[in-house]
Amino acid sequence: MNKVHEKRSHTHASDEEKKVNTRKHKAEAEQEPKKQKIDEGGGDDNGQATNANSHVADVAAEFEKFCRATREHLSIKQMREILEANVRDSSIADEAVVPRCQDILFYGPLGDCPVCGGTLEFSDDGYHCQGAYSEWSSCVFSTRSPPRKEEPLNIPESIVKTSIYDMIEKHRNPKSRPKREISASDKPFAGMMISLSGRLSRTHQYWKKKIEKNGGEVANSVIGATCLVVSPSERDRGGSSKVAEAVEREIPVVREVWLADSIEKRKAQALDAYDIASDIAVEGKGVALNQQDSTVVALETLTAELKVFGKRGVHVDSKLQDEGGKILEKDGLLYNCALTLCDQGRNLNDFCIMQLIVARENHLYLYYKKGKIGDSLRADDKLEEWENVNDAIREFAKLFEELTGGQFELWEREKKIQKKKLKFFPIDIDDGVEVRSGGLGLRQHGVAAAHSKLDPKVANFVKVLCSQEIYRYALVEMGYDSPEVPIGMVTDLHLKRCEETLQQFAEKLKYSTETGIQADALWADFTQRWFTLIPTTRPFPFRDYEELADHGAYACEAIRDINTASRLIEDMSGSTLDDPLFDRYVKLYCSISPLEKEEDDYKMILKYLEKTYDPVTIGDISYGVSVDNIFALEASACPSLDDIKKLPNKVLLWCGTRSSNLLRHLQMGFLPSTCSLPVPGYMFGRAIVCSDAAAEAARYGFTAVDRPEGFLILAVAALGEEIQEFSSPPEDSKSLEEKKIGAKGLGKKKTDESEHFVWKDDIKVPCGKLIPSEHKDSPLEYNEYAVYDPQQVSIRFLVAVKFEEQDVEYDTVEPEMVQPEA
Repeated sequence: MNKVHEKRSHTHASDEEKKVNTRKHKAEAEQEPKKQKIDEGGGDDNGQATNANSHVADVAAEFEKFCRATREHLSIKQMREILEANVRDSSIADEAVVPRCQDILFYGPLGDCPVCGGTLEFSDDGYHCQGAYSEWSSCVFSTRSPPRKEEPLNIPESIVKTSIYDMIEKHRNPKSRPKREISASDKPFAGMMISLSGRLSRTHQYWKKKIEKNGGEVANSVIGATCLVVSPSERDRGGSSKVAEAVEREIPVVREVWLADSIEKRKAQALDAYDIASDIAVEGKGVALNQQDSTVVALETLTAELKVFGKRGVHVDSKLQDEGGKILEKDGLLYNCALTLCDQGRNLNDFCIMQLIVARENHLYLYYKKGKIGDSLRADDKLEEWENVNDAIREFAKLFEELTGGQFELWEREKKIQKKKLKFFPIDIDDGVEVRSGGLGLRQHGVAAAHSKLDPKVANFVKVLCSQEIYRYALVEMGYDSPEVPIGMVTDLHLKRCEETLQQFAEKLKYSTETGIQADALWADFTQRWFTLIPTTRPFPFRDYEELADHGAYACEAIRDINTASRLIEDMSGSTLDDPLFDRYVKLYCSISPLEKEEDDYKMILKYLEKTYDPVTIGDISYGVSVDNIFALEASACPSLDDIKKLPNKVLLWCGTRSSNLLRHLQMGFLPSTCSLPVPGYMFGRAIVCSDAAAEAARYGFTAVDRPEGFLILAVAALGEEIQEFSSPPEDSKSLEEKKIGAKGLGKKKTDESEHFVWKDDIKVPCGKLIPSEHKDSPLEYNEYAVYDPQQVSIRFLVAVKFEEQDVEYDTVEPEMVQPEA
């Protein structure tokens, strides 16, 4: 059986990366004899190294002696005077004054940050900038060798009279100051035994090399392991026997990003900050989640309860929902807002919820909750009762201004607010019910389908698209699953702001000449800006185009589509006897008809699927696929088959999509990509991109062990009279967009043209065995086709498939019970 890549974000090292690694290994090999010579204790190099180490130790000892003396003979007030005399901020806590003063007295006054001109401060393992890169972000520059001012220190008169003045005077002249030598931190994983499980974003072999290079060891078993590292979706996709055993043995199960963060910060990060499974129910321990009863799985694998479902949603933790609580609405304003702030320079990733709630016989309450995103249990919250409505409103407005620097009424009426440094920014929640709350719950599925007048196959399909799970899973997989912020129910204005931020950054990168620390700062600024607008439970620094595509552009499109689903599905939490599935089906304005296996179209599609899959193995797991159902579609948002047949150069192509994106596609047709990036799927700019390889389309699917169902779309794309071919990203995708010229990206593999055939008179079907092409250096694995006008693409078929992990065994053997001694 053919096998298919489960996620598009899995990547292999590029040819250039392989060259770099080869050069590195060669350099290491050349240095090996020198290292051996030093280890043997011979030669001048060893003597020089010994002398250098001795000098560093002498300086460190002298600095320690200097620190003891200054603490003994100088008061905090005098140290503040020294800082002021040398134009350093002295309005800091007493405990921060001492090390800052000692550093400049001994080593000399620090220069400014080379990135933003801010102040550098020493902490932990280096000097970190305290300035701001923009109103959205703190500067994240850090160094072990900070710039120092080559000028004498200014010493206040009061210090001259102290007994320690001679020691201070010794370091006053720049030429007499020693250089501070800060050695690199110990290897972050030293002494740690780390176990890996499941499908990670990089292969197990990749992480094994990284872990061992940083002092750790990789264990095949969780027994004796320091922690188990898994994908964020591991618990939601059914888990593995390793996860169950780790939970049973109380071994921390942490997200993969813990590895990357620990390596980047040169220090093993706190495991509990990356925990992913400590809340799994006791009764579920020791049993793989996909082996459990579905009602138990529902409690364990779905994300935490959504705290706010929309603009009128009363926060669950206020406990006022059961009291008939409603958000106060006065003079056209709803007093409910969600604020977020991501600032990696200050290690902030916070949220704040403020609500005025009317409940309990018109009693008025101000509910306030503030904490770290993803750590709701440790958040600060308070519920205050107010007698006077106007006083409560004034307090609400005051809090809003303190947190954001803007006026609540101006924001609420005109959506105008200027981001201020280290201030929160409002997430513009829309009026409605997010699908994570309003979609069908697990217990409703069977009843909803059984009472529908739709064809049973169609009813089951619509049931999937109206369920909470696929949207919850999608947000978990992307990391945008905060229960405090209903990111699946935000306004079009907020979505537009996110899209514009992405487009502006992509455009800036195209023409940027920044390198080194300046380029790092540019990426860091976007990172903090992005995760403030779209808060995540797992922020990480964007560093390259692949990450920008996968976690920026692709995520933005997915969140947009989930918002569309929320508006279409609305609230289905009530009775299902009135056939809510049929009601939502009607709203799609899309005819969905199941094909029978005997039909020619069914056979044609099955052949196309089988021919254009390419076996793919990720790590030690291969993926297979089988067809469950095929549906013929007639979407009113797309041109009809008769209309599309009038256009030139028509091709039947594969389009991949998450299940959570399907409702929007069926209701509104395809939309062009959000931006232009030099990576597959986005290299042709704002285009609708399809492929002649089902294997390529499947990379965009969303599956897991306990929910293996996915969907592939077949659409007829009219490429137009003129088709331009590219084997590398076009330099100017805008001209293609403006002229609406069809584009074809030539991949490393192509379909055998001798097997191609024609369908429905003159629609080409590039069905053929995948063979190597002459474009071995192409960034594309398979051919991609780009169309710029949605009215040149007609969705025709939906293929319901099941992704199957091959050669994977789950440990279902119960451990032997140890009998107590008699």
